[in-house]
Amino acid sequence: MGAVWAAWDEMLNRDVAVKELILPTDIDDIGQAEIYERMVREARAAATLRHPSIVKVHDVVSEEGRPWIVMELLRGRTLQQLVRSGELLAPERAALLGAELLGALAVAHEEGIQHRDVKPANVFLCDDGRVVLTDFGIARMEGQVTITGSGMLIGSPGYIAPERLRGERGGPLSDLWSLGATLYAAVEGEAPFHADTPVVILHRALTQEVPMPRRAGPMLGPVLLRMLAREPAHRPDVATATRWLQEVAGGTPSNLPPMPAPADPPAPQPGTPREMP
Repeated sequence: MGAVWAAWDEMLNRDVAVKELILPTDIDDIGQAEIYERMVREARAAATLRHPSIVKVHDVVSEEGRPWIVMELLRGRTLQQLVRSGELLAPERAALLGAELLGALAVAHEEGIQHRDVKPANVFLCDDGRVVLTDFGIARMEGQVTITGSGMLIGSPGYIAPERLRGERGGPLSDLWSLGATLYAAVEGEAPFHADTPVVILHRALTQEVPMPRRAGPMLGPVLLRMLAREPAHRPDVATATRWLQEVAGGTPSNLPPMPAPADPPAPQPGTPREMP
């Protein structure tokens, strides 16, 4: 729904990236206004955060009634591009990447901001070695009214935590689940729940246990399964998950507590949305 252009800031004499919003041709005025507001929200959310693994937003400008986001220019490729090329991450590398991204999410959560769309396409691997979390376009600030008044669930199939699929509001542990799914894809080559259609993906995420990872190994695999627990209460908190991932990255097995017994999947609430924007 957008394109990012490399540009030159003539005022400050520096390279920047400019995010252009590209709207579907069949969208009405109300939908257009909602998407514009979502883009501005992305800029406002990201601009308040300071962390090496969060993309820096410099400015938001309006041209012909459309917002454009001016941000730091990142050089490299996304985790999604890496995975699609067949270059899967080693478990230790994925664990280190995850710990760095959890540091970024912890900063956002402290400011009352949930990312709500952590996925490989929004993880950027920079040529200078940084890993950066991008696209806060559907971030939610505590106390801020949602802009999707229709109740439509927003996010990306395969990376949305089960509680959000059930129609619950979710929280920081929902971002943790999405990061777990992202790391799972980075080492296994595909998300924990995958299928040909979004509806099947959502159904599997609501009703099935996460498939045992094959490439993650005996240290990272158990950590991913705990991050991907169906119930938020069965997941580690962000600080604990960060410590576990750091231990895996350092080659030290974590002393994890026993896995909780699988619970019967709760039935979706009436009216739980099924469509993705």
